[in-house]
Amino acid sequence: MGRRATFRPGPRRFNDGPMSEHTTSTAPATGGGWRNALGVYATRRQLVIFLMGFSSGLPLLLGFSTLSFWLREADVSLAAIGGLLTVATPYSLKFLWAPLLDHVHLPVLTRWLGLRRGWLLLVQIGLIGAIILVGQAEPPGDLGFLALAALIMAFMSATQDIVVDAYRIEILDDHEQGAGAAMTQAGYRVGMLASGAGALALADFIAWDGVYAVMAALVGIGILGTFLAREPVSRRPPPPAEPLAFLRHATLDPLKDFATRRGWVLILAFVLLYKYGDSVAGAMANPFYVDLGFSGVEIASVTKVFGVVMTMVGVFAGGTLVARIGILPALAIGGILQAVTNLTFAWLAVRGHDMTALAIAVGADNFTGGLGSAAFVAYLSSLCNVAFTATQYALLTSLMAFGRTMLAASSGWLAEGLGWPGFFAATALLAIPALVLLWFLSRLYAPPKAAAQEGPPA
Repeated sequence: MGRRATFRPGPRRFNDGPMSEHTTSTAPATGGGWRNALGVYATRRQLVIFLMGFSSGLPLLLGFSTLSFWLREADVSLAAIGGLLTVATPYSLKFLWAPLLDHVHLPVLTRWLGLRRGWLLLVQIGLIGAIILVGQAEPPGDLGFLALAALIMAFMSATQDIVVDAYRIEILDDHEQGAGAAMTQAGYRVGMLASGAGALALADFIAWDGVYAVMAALVGIGILGTFLAREPVSRRPPPPAEPLAFLRHATLDPLKDFATRRGWVLILAFVLLYKYGDSVAGAMANPFYVDLGFSGVEIASVTKVFGVVMTMVGVFAGGTLVARIGILPALAIGGILQAVTNLTFAWLAVRGHDMTALAIAVGADNFTGGLGSAAFVAYLSSLCNVAFTATQYALLTSLMAFGRTMLAASSGWLAEGLGWPGFFAATALLAIPALVLLWFLSRLYAPPKAAAQEGPPA
């Protein structure tokens, strides 16, 4: 195993995943109706994934909006606040150390809990310490200490995300991936609610060090999930013992493995573009609401309360849809609906300051966005080879994040040039390239007719 010539990649997920030559994994589970599709949520695995999702979402706002509120309350300058928020960089670079989490065994914890749960417990303990450390700062002084503590917290949080994603992918069958995505996102949003609105409300009664200590204690919910979880059955081949061979196996082999798949360039282009139209529209949402004359209270009540509820309804609907009809059809439905609901904002632009129209537009957009996200996360999960789950998923989500941020940079220019109705109509059209790519992928990986007639292979 020490030589590259003898390396054999491990099996892909469940019948080689959707990128295999003989795949049926993007199809729904056999022999079920909508009741069975909904039943995919009623398992211990999905509860564990919800708890882990909560633990993943909890630290995010503690280094973003909650931190910025605390700093501004302490009379820290806006420039300094903006600079401190760059400590979130680890979220964008997590693919760099993801290979370690795929292959490095911890001396005691791996023997006790297994590779995934052992890493997860270690990182969660480190995250508790980092959150408490952030709360010990005393702004406007101690900004250097605060920046270092917040950087450690972001690193621990990003590392936890890597392990949680890998665990979810490995513990679930393909038809459960949509439901797993829904449970992850539901837990994630509840965690963000706790560290956002919950932390701000708590700060009215106790000092900020106490607030961050309470948030650190809530990581215990994720630790509970770690102990309730069962370690996934390992399908990873043992890594090479020789250091250079190990390094190649951990860093280059995941890329080489992905590049062996038919249409891998089309896959990457689809991952980059699937959320493109939604990202461009979302980047200009708040300026759009302000231009229409909506107040901060009106915007918050619709987008932060009603909108979040509709997103969660959407992700559960998306998970059910994946279980019922399969990943690729669910992606198609989600992509089309995301494009169509962008047009509701063009309608809102014509209506002007109308709370009913705002609620319809936000509700429809958040529902379809959640539905599409559940199917999309299920698709990304199904792309991963179990030999490199953490590494490949981290790379794919980094590519997705690039599309969400860099490609959306043109949103302001488009809005100024087209006006609001034309801008939102254009964002609907931006969904077309991804849908075309999805059509090609569905034909490229369509199961053979005989397999479709006889059912999935044993």
